[in-house]
Amino acid sequence: MSIFLLFLLFINPQIILEETTNIKPKLSVLIDNSKSTSFFKEEQFITDFITKIKSNKQLSDKFELDVYGFGTQIQQLDSFSFTDSKTDISKAISSINNLHKKNLGGMVLLTDGNQTLGEDYEFLNSKQAVFPLVVGDTIQYKDIKISQLNVNKYSYLNNKFPVEAFINYEGRTQINSEFSIYKNGKKVFSKNIKLSPENKSATVTANLTSDKEGVHYYSASLTKLEGEKNIRNNTKNFIVEVIDEQAKVLIVSSIVHPDLGALKKSIETNKQRKVDLAQINAFKGNINEYQFVVFYQPNQYFKSLLTERTSNFIIITGAKTDWRFINSLDLGFSKIFIQQSENYRPIYNSNFLTYLQKDIGFDGFPPLKDKFGKVTTTEHQSLLYQNLKGISTTDPLLSTFEKGESKYAVIFGEGIWKWRASSYVKENSFESFDEFIGNLTQYLSSSKKRKRLDVKLESLYLANENIGISALYLDKNYKFDARASLELRLKNTDTGIQKVYPFSLVNTSYQLNLEGLDSGNYEYRVIVEGQSISKSGTFKVADFEVEQQFSSANYKKLEKLANRTEGKLFFKNQENTLFENLIKDERFFTVQKSNTKKQDLIHWKWILFTVVGLLALEWFLRKYFGKI
Repeated sequence: MSIFLLFLLFINPQIILEETTNIKPKLSVLIDNSKSTSFFKEEQFITDFITKIKSNKQLSDKFELDVYGFGTQIQQLDSFSFTDSKTDISKAISSINNLHKKNLGGMVLLTDGNQTLGEDYEFLNSKQAVFPLVVGDTIQYKDIKISQLNVNKYSYLNNKFPVEAFINYEGRTQINSEFSIYKNGKKVFSKNIKLSPENKSATVTANLTSDKEGVHYYSASLTKLEGEKNIRNNTKNFIVEVIDEQAKVLIVSSIVHPDLGALKKSIETNKQRKVDLAQINAFKGNINEYQFVVFYQPNQYFKSLLTERTSNFIIITGAKTDWRFINSLDLGFSKIFIQQSENYRPIYNSNFLTYLQKDIGFDGFPPLKDKFGKVTTTEHQSLLYQNLKGISTTDPLLSTFEKGESKYAVIFGEGIWKWRASSYVKENSFESFDEFIGNLTQYLSSSKKRKRLDVKLESLYLANENIGISALYLDKNYKFDARASLELRLKNTDTGIQKVYPFSLVNTSYQLNLEGLDSGNYEYRVIVEGQSISKSGTFKVADFEVEQQFSSANYKKLEKLANRTEGKLFFKNQENTLFENLIKDERFFTVQKSNTKKQDLIHWKWILFTVVGLLALEWFLRKYFGKI
């Protein structure tokens, strides 16, 4: 027998095994973990629901149950805090569909149906049927709200700036309300509003005067209606920074180009700026009478003007630029070039800290043309980098320089008029591009000396908004210093609470993210440890909760979602009906899966143990009977 089993192991035949497994359909329970759930006081109902669905034996026998919580993100949870500041229903449903692509189970969605982030879930395609269970108040209360407030963040001294408010009403009777704007508790504008079930919306435009330089806080509000339940959406806060910005600008060129007209129009969008266009050979004025000068594609004829003008200017290069002349000047940049021209697309640098400039879609703008070559620079800050034939580089396309008392900028390419046209095609307005040129003009027109510590921080944030703060610290030679240790000292002036936050070094700037700040007024001070350098200021966190802007649950959209995905809508008192519906639904069934496996006989260890046992037994018996 031992020899037989040993020969069997040497032959090593394969044994075919068949295994059968049962795969239950998935039932994903999605719980709205946002603040709207606690606002409607539905925490206990959801807790009881989870207990009921987990303890239902028939559901457990039929489904494999998973419970998820969602707000801005979705994750598997055992307990819920109901503290997420935003709700993304579409992302939650899409995530479950992607997670269970091959398991066509179902979803139970517990939410009020009010989405504040993401795509509209009403038109979402879902392979899995969705069974919404509406939480929150489904009664339609009388409600008036400021749905949107449009206002420019900046205004100019002694100018008027518009404030546009979109007001919406839900109710069954005609109502009267008053729309008012307050500054420091004083009413500066008011208008009576009449709305009805037939006329549910109104637009109000107010023109306010900028009478004082600095940052000003305003509050727009609607008077409360009789019987109105939710008044949090009756008020919105906004800020306006008033700038004293009178400037006289000169654009001087040796050629005629569409860029000249585009720059003139953009700069003169601000009525306090006046632009003079001049040909280099015809200009006889005093260049120092201008707060800001544009040298367009300079050559040898510009030598006297560039020598006279030591600060507050911008150079724009291009195919007609005399780079030998520019390289002969001590401007902090030069170019090793050839006579062939090349197109350079822009890449936005989010770490640019010289002044605040948002991304207006630079990556989608047409390329600028300049002579091909490598640009070398001294200490500078680049707002835009070059993209050459699809390859991203760190070569500058638009950079700012500060050398001693001088402050200037360079755009390495012609064709900026195409950017203005592209901006109009995309947004049906020149506003974004004109604001970009305005920011550059404002920076270069200012005579303020650059500080060694710059902090990038807005003046107004919403409650529970993620506040990102950037800081740039330079050494005495105005070069970025990565060895420093920066910290933010923050004080809530309403409560007196003070906290200290350290900055983290990220590439060539210091970064800090603040989350969960309470509403109120704050004073901040950024300090550099071991140095007598600091930057102070103030900002405000407005008392605004987007999750509390709804007075009732949006069951109509949830019903459309259920119908679209072949599910069914249920209300709070129908959870038992929901369970019965899921149990009886024949679309959900257990799948039996058969797997055939081939296994080598050599892996059966008990055969080896049997061989060893038989040989040991034979030895023992032979020894016992004296055969050995």
